[in-house]
Amino acid sequence: MLNLSRLKPRFWDYQDAAAGPGSAHFSFRRKWLMIVAFTTMVTLAPLLVMTLVDYRLTRQAFESEATMGISSMVSNTWRSTSFLLSQRRAALQFVARDNRLSDLLAPGRLAAVLENLQGGLGGFVDLDVMDAQCTLRAHAGPHALEKFPEKTAVCYDGAVANGFFISEVTLPRGQQHQLVVAIRHDQAPGSFFVLRATLDAGLLDEPIARLDLPPEIDAFIVNADGILQTSSRHYGNRFEKISLEVPEPLAGTRVLKTRDRDGRSVLLGVALIPDSPFSLMMVRPESGIMDLWFKPRLRLIGFLLFSIALILASILGVATYLVNRIHVADQRRVQALHQAAYANKLASIGRLASGVAHEVNNPLAIINQKTGLIKDLFTINRDYAGNEKLLGLVDDVLDSVRRCGTITRRLLDFSRHMESSIEAVDIEAIVRQVLAFMEKEAERRCIAVSVSVTDTIPGMKSDRGNLQQIFLNLVNNAFAFMGDGGRLDITIGRHGTAHVRVTVADTGRGIPEGDLKHIFEPFFSTRHDHGGAGLGLSVTYGMVSEMGGHITVISRVNQGTCFTVTLPLNPPRETPAAACAIHPAGHAGADGRSIQRETT
Repeated sequence: MLNLSRLKPRFWDYQDAAAGPGSAHFSFRRKWLMIVAFTTMVTLAPLLVMTLVDYRLTRQAFESEATMGISSMVSNTWRSTSFLLSQRRAALQFVARDNRLSDLLAPGRLAAVLENLQGGLGGFVDLDVMDAQCTLRAHAGPHALEKFPEKTAVCYDGAVANGFFISEVTLPRGQQHQLVVAIRHDQAPGSFFVLRATLDAGLLDEPIARLDLPPEIDAFIVNADGILQTSSRHYGNRFEKISLEVPEPLAGTRVLKTRDRDGRSVLLGVALIPDSPFSLMMVRPESGIMDLWFKPRLRLIGFLLFSIALILASILGVATYLVNRIHVADQRRVQALHQAAYANKLASIGRLASGVAHEVNNPLAIINQKTGLIKDLFTINRDYAGNEKLLGLVDDVLDSVRRCGTITRRLLDFSRHMESSIEAVDIEAIVRQVLAFMEKEAERRCIAVSVSVTDTIPGMKSDRGNLQQIFLNLVNNAFAFMGDGGRLDITIGRHGTAHVRVTVADTGRGIPEGDLKHIFEPFFSTRHDHGGAGLGLSVTYGMVSEMGGHITVISRVNQGTCFTVTLPLNPPRETPAAACAIHPAGHAGADGRSIQRETT
């Protein structure tokens, strides 16, 4: 049986004890109902209105799509047709430039040229050469226009006046449909000849045939008088006049609405083919467009019902979420106040670190100068010049002063993100140097410390001071969580080819699950009896992230904790984003006591 109580939100039966007699005004259930009712009305009303006006908008969209389709097909087709004609015209111009008139008049030369044109481009039927007096000087091909002097004169006059001429489609007696292309070629000043070619009119059919149009769409080429130059599916054959009105020839492609001889509304696409007497026309009945529009009606209704159901589900979900957020507003307010206090602490510790660093640097500078002076005096004095132990102690003081200076600079780095100093380092030597500071405490508390190197570590470039601080913080934490007689194991090894891994494992009391997810947060500390400030692991995390590495921790309560630091052998070019943010994730072990937490 379905348990509906699990679907009931937490606020449904909630009553505000502070509301008093007017509790109905503070009822979260009432707020939820108001949000659902108002949002449903506001959301569904426009949807229903849009559904009512969808008829016109969808019709316009289909018509616009059909118009764009016709415009695109007409544009592509007239360009293809124009290219075919321009290609033949360019071929004639090449022949005229490549041959002098005397060459073309040589016996067999014009026939050879015609054969080459037929084999290379195709569509050529005859070639003629006429001189400046309109005299036919040479002919190649099965037919000649000299039997039709009026057509020859028109062709000659057009070529002489414009430099080229393209005729309309003709049907000479006993011949196939043809069209004539002629060009004028100038020789010496005042001298020229006309090269004329007769083309197969089937060239005009090729671009239209490649369209593969559906049966209801018709495409054809007409002249300025509306006479068909190609065959048509619905408007007649060649040399018949179409029943549609031919628009005024203008450059570019146009799509118009008009009516055919049967009174049907059609879309007419028309484009003038440049440098020719032809116009390309495409006709599509509007009834076919509306058939495409009527078919999706049932789908649209189904989609509308699905949309209403989806909107209602979304409204219920969002309203429940919003009222739940209102229900926990007090907790969020407390959390916001806590975050403000946390940011205040960060600002305060930054100012404090800067002030302490400046105050400590002054006496350190005096100690450094006086110790240096003592060393100089010992070096000059022959009684002490050979005392290596004494000079070594002075050097130890100077090293300690430099280390204190490094620490104060790190305090300044905490408040000012200064750039690190990168140098070649020996990570094993750094670990052993850190352990040297804890040697006395380890002896006093009988803590066994071991360092093992499992792989050969190649040259590493990093910030020596940061590495010292990282391992010092981890060792300090391990000593703090271990009792007398514990054990600390440090293992150094390779991780892949570009990283080194250092693990710091202790046998202390471990970290509880509730504390583990906060250990890298500033000011968090479980060592209240030892006065811990809660900055050690936070600073360690920031340093590791800034160096391009990551740190992980595995802790088992009452058995120990293991920190693993993975660092690159070469520092990153840019500071990782993780150096400025903490994104921890915790996982409880199978026994409830083993906790693993990783930060990257």
